[in-house]
Amino acid sequence: MPAAARKKAVAPRAWQRMISGRRLDLLDPSPFDVEIEDIAHGLARVARWNGQTHGDHAFSVAEHSVVVLDILDHLYPDLEQKWRLAALLHDASEYVIGDMISPFKAALGVNYREFEDRLEAAIHLRFGLPPKLPKETKRKIKRADVICAYFEATQIAGFSHDESLKFFGRPPAELEIEIVPKPVKQAQTLFLDRFETVLGQFEGRR
Repeated sequence: MPAAARKKAVAPRAWQRMISGRRLDLLDPSPFDVEIEDIAHGLARVARWNGQTHGDHAFSVAEHSVVVLDILDHLYPDLEQKWRLAALLHDASEYVIGDMISPFKAALGVNYREFEDRLEAAIHLRFGLPPKLPKETKRKIKRADVICAYFEATQIAGFSHDESLKFFGRPPAELEIEIVPKPVKQAQTLFLDRFETVLGQFEGRR
């Protein structure tokens, strides 16, 4: 086979080298290649709202994840520890694929969803969670996620109060959340610290 033909026959690279040195296969991600340090590093550098927010710092997915867990704890104070861990990791796949806004996800279609689901399953298995969450657990986490989006939209993303109510609904009257975007390193440390706390509580109950 001519050299040019052999070059064409080589499959394109479908893995990413992480900051830890791990090489994650994007088409068939393995739990053994998932490290929380890589997740924290990546999420602290992924901006919510595609970076279209006010302030000196982007509001990272790492910080968003911690706020979602805080909201979940307020809404469901007796939730099992493993589902609290799942809430903290609800956007963990974005350390690889970034934070795509919902309309763009819909436009990409089912193939994107399948890829996201495979990566999420690998992350869950790495940390002792089921690959797929129960529907009721997903519903609770999604509720906290949408409430967080309301506060982000009104405080840093330029949405009016009426727009936020239209797209995200009204948050519980007693819940007050202040969105304060942190520098990358602070967001990364915040996420890692909360992970270690929640993981310890989860493992202590197993």
